[in-house]
Amino acid sequence: MDVNTVRAVFTLLALLAFVAVVIWAYSSKNKERFEKDALLPFADEGVETPPPRETSR
Repeated sequence: MDVNTVRAVFTLLALLAFVAVVIWAYSSKNKERFEKDALLPFADEGVETPPPRETSR
């Protein structure tokens, strides 16, 4: 196999992987899960914040 053939096959596989991830990300089956996960940064139930560190100056 020529090096250009290997490059073409790798490029095609990378494109197919990208398209598969895009289809998975935008599928309606995952919409509810992604909307729920998008709110995780704002959920602070059960999370304890550590006490502030003392800084010496």
